[in-house]
Amino acid sequence: MFTGIIAAVGKIGAVISRGGDMRIKVATDKLDLTDINLGDSIAINGVCLTVVEKSTSSLSFDVSRESLGRTSLGSVAVGSRVNLEKALAVGDRLGGHFVSGHVDGLGKILSLSTVARSVIFKIEMPADLGRFVAEKGSICIDGVSLTVNKVEKNWFEVNVIPHTLQETIIDSYQAGTVINLEVDLIARYLERLIPIETSALTKETLMQNGFINP
Repeated sequence: MFTGIIAAVGKIGAVISRGGDMRIKVATDKLDLTDINLGDSIAINGVCLTVVEKSTSSLSFDVSRESLGRTSLGSVAVGSRVNLEKALAVGDRLGGHFVSGHVDGLGKILSLSTVARSVIFKIEMPADLGRFVAEKGSICIDGVSLTVNKVEKNWFEVNVIPHTLQETIIDSYQAGTVINLEVDLIARYLERLIPIETSALTKETLMQNGFINP
């Protein structure tokens, strides 16, 4: 489990093909490695991976064929920058929202515009994820917890402040950039718990089932 608060931006140091899947070596920059052991989970661009090798300044991970096919990790190359987050520990502050590290789909940057000191990103998403994305709800983009400002059937917008731009790989996004998306866990499970006749959760449905006040 993660929170979507990025601890460091690493850089891919090696990409090694292994029998149809891949091993990646990541230079970890300022990420504190003293409490990381083999077998621990680390989120790489929002993808939960297991540490299989460790040095004083890098970590290595095996990426399965499933992950290569469903996430943007299949396109990383030596020199690619990646967001890094260690797994949530009991007692840690929950600064973002609960993130599982299981990518639901790939999005694409449609446009970006500067408003004051922030940047607004318009992001295309798979149509089947639209029912899980709500205005002022949470979404995870390449491992970064963000708030949805606006949402339509197959796209949404987020506002990214200067600090987040500086501390993550979002500063490199441009129109056409492909990104990992993970929807909010609560929205995902609500659909299974509440019988819904339409294709989306509505405010009225949530009120009727006691999840929000009138």
